[in-house]
Amino acid sequence: MGHREDLLEGAKRCLLEKGYARTTARDIVAASGTNLASIGYHYGSKDALLHQAFLAVTEEWGDAVGPAGREEFDAPKDALERFRKTWEEVLATFDSSRPVWKLQLEVVSRLDDDEKLRDAIRDPQAEGRLGLAEAFAGTDPVADPEKARVTGLFYQALLAGVMIQWLVDPDTAPSADDLTNGLRAVLEDRS
Repeated sequence: MGHREDLLEGAKRCLLEKGYARTTARDIVAASGTNLASIGYHYGSKDALLHQAFLAVTEEWGDAVGPAGREEFDAPKDALERFRKTWEEVLATFDSSRPVWKLQLEVVSRLDDDEKLRDAIRDPQAEGRLGLAEAFAGTDPVADPEKARVTGLFYQALLAGVMIQWLVDPDTAPSADDLTNGLRAVLEDRS
């Protein structure tokens, strides 16, 4: 790897270990085996590097739990069973995903004060929604872009809520069965 790639890998490690606010340029240099000048040369600034590293971390997480990362996943034809099975797999990664989820919450808390960060994640967030629609519902974003968009919005909202509950108290956070039964109850409630 060259310095650019080394810096990105070092920044990703720092973000997952230290968080966004506590990662310094010196931390990144130490983790990457590069030098301070290389950050400016390759990324322009530490913040630009951290933005890229954050996007890379979240994309890697999405790839790991999405359809490409689940080649052995045999999606059930029944929509509720697919929902349950997909949540079961996502929640099974909680322990290994916890640093990513913590980082995502930290980054979201910074968006009001960091317009460049908000701008950096806007388009990837929309792309991530489409990935969620494909992973959770099997919705093809090319074949039906509007269905994929609204399905992705739903799953992104649900994932954020589930993520927070698991970070606060994994013992009372929803299981895949809880989420499926809740969705079933909502769909059946016609009063």
